[in-house]
Amino acid sequence: MLDAALIERALEKTGKSKGGLARAMGVRAGAVSEILSGIRLIKASEIAPIMEYLELNSVPIVGRVGAGASIQPELEQVPPEGLGEIELPFPMTEETVAFEVSGDSMLPKYENGDVIVVYREQRYPLSSFYGEEAAVRLKSGERYLKTIERGSSSGTVNLKSFNAKPINGVKLEWIGEICVTLPRGQIERLRGKSGAKGRKSARTQGGRSSEK
Repeated sequence: MLDAALIERALEKTGKSKGGLARAMGVRAGAVSEILSGIRLIKASEIAPIMEYLELNSVPIVGRVGAGASIQPELEQVPPEGLGEIELPFPMTEETVAFEVSGDSMLPKYENGDVIVVYREQRYPLSSFYGEEAAVRLKSGERYLKTIERGSSSGTVNLKSFNAKPINGVKLEWIGEICVTLPRGQIERLRGKSGAKGRKSARTQGGRSSEK
């Protein structure tokens, strides 16, 4: 949900100004302050420029999650800046990160190359995730995308796949609750759209520079 609190946090996080946001929205300078103070509501036509200027729809892809493959984060060859980012057609909070699915053990629901967006911090106790699919990190370090089932002993779980043998009797260090799933084809279209927008912006800026 796009609200004043989210905009204020995004301004602080990005270091961008209210004046710059107002220009991106095409409104007078005082309008942003009015939105933040609750005096003025956000118009439907203003949502897209707010999201774009404050990068509210960008989610970093921080690594891979195994669906058949076993991902060892300490051995994973991911650049420090991650695997890039995706721009969603709606705002996301700063509490989320994304993982690229690696493997096919969760077919047909999750394919190799799909991306899942999860909450960065585990928000609920283990018992609330029984029977649910989630990104998980084991105490031993591996990261998977699996269905979580209650284990036979206290504190352990069984991790089920659609197309592979279960991983039984393991302990979890972290559970990433899934909030958005993006099929590989949709990601490619979103990236293509983002690239086209970047090229258009570069051409526009170049034209302005030549006019000066």
